[in-house]
Amino acid sequence: MIIVQAELADLPRLVKFRTDSAAWLTKLGTDQWAKPFPADHLAQSIRNGEVFLVKERLRSDAAATVTLDRDADPRLWTDGERAEDALYVHKLSVDRQYAGMDLGGRILDWCGDRAAKAGARWLRLDAWTTNPRLHSYYRDHGFAHVRTSADPSVVSGWAAQRPAALSSEHGLDDSLLPRLAGAD
Repeated sequence: MIIVQAELADLPRLVKFRTDSAAWLTKLGTDQWAKPFPADHLAQSIRNGEVFLVKERLRSDAAATVTLDRDADPRLWTDGERAEDALYVHKLSVDRQYAGMDLGGRILDWCGDRAAKAGARWLRLDAWTTNPRLHSYYRDHGFAHVRTSADPSVVSGWAAQRPAALSSEHGLDDSLLPRLAGAD
């Protein structure tokens, strides 16, 4: 599988990832992502080069998406933590036809590899506060729970991190992406 940067033309597919995931999560009994995500926020992340698509081939439909950026929510991360070099995983979604293949885990490993290549110490994320199944998934993929926000306005308040680490084990080909500054 390959990883490419999303383009503005991919915005409808990215919105569909979100709505499809919300429908699936509703069937599991959680309200995660039930509120539509503002498309203009996604569009800005695309323009910033932070949104990625995972595909079987260049011309195939996307199997998954992830946003990887330096956007640390100050409601979740302390001043000291935000001062540390870290990349943050957001909006990781896998099309249900690729469920059960640990594609999400491979994407997390790719994110950790990309973070390490960018010189980051940490790969961080936040997860829906009331989704313990998701928390377990992230723990199973090496993330350590840092804290859960008590702020009622933070619905994705379960904060976790793992060390950024070089890895080629993810098997995702990112050779079509621009090279990172400072990377080999």
